[in-house]
Amino acid sequence: MSSRKEPENPKKPSFSRRGFLTSVGVTSGALSTGLLETEAEAASTTAVMGPGEVPITLQINGRPYKVSVEPRTTLCDTLRHRVELTAAKRVCDRGTCGACSVIVDGKIMYSCTLLAVDVVGRQITTLEGISTPAKMHPVSKAFVNNDAQQCGYCTPGFVMASKAFLDRNPNPTYEEVKKGLGGNLCRCGTYVGIRKAVLEAAKEIKGGSNA
Repeated sequence: MSSRKEPENPKKPSFSRRGFLTSVGVTSGALSTGLLETEAEAASTTAVMGPGEVPITLQINGRPYKVSVEPRTTLCDTLRHRVELTAAKRVCDRGTCGACSVIVDGKIMYSCTLLAVDVVGRQITTLEGISTPAKMHPVSKAFVNNDAQQCGYCTPGFVMASKAFLDRNPNPTYEEVKKGLGGNLCRCGTYVGIRKAVLEAAKEIKGGSNA
């Protein structure tokens, strides 16, 4: 009975685990180096701002405001300390309470989380731009009618959030108002009055009054 004879010098595989890992390491290194070079080239073409103050122009309530700010300065601080529009309040300074709310390009935003240099060229609206004692916005009037403010510190942010909400949803239900204003906090707890005020304002706006 004959047995099959194995070849004396079996052919080794063309690749090994060590070689594979080595090639992956080299390739990864080349790729990462290329990415770093690309990022460095992109960074070199970006204008560097700061660390000192830089001149910018902000479009606020339909008019330009020329100010000089450090690049780290928030929109909230710029509004209050450079433009003297103080309706937006700096309370939590962490983007959780909504007291600093303003409208940017039609969307409600926390001005304490926006850098002033990042909103150049965008349309910024504050409470001063939609309501005055002589000509109150329907939301502002409804807040008074429904006793929707106590200390009043959160009220400007709520009015702006309410306006932005009604711009998106002009005929809301009570539950929709409750959910839609979830990004704003009232430490006095006047939520019921606030929600009723928004519903009242919706009816007035829908009736053709002040928008």
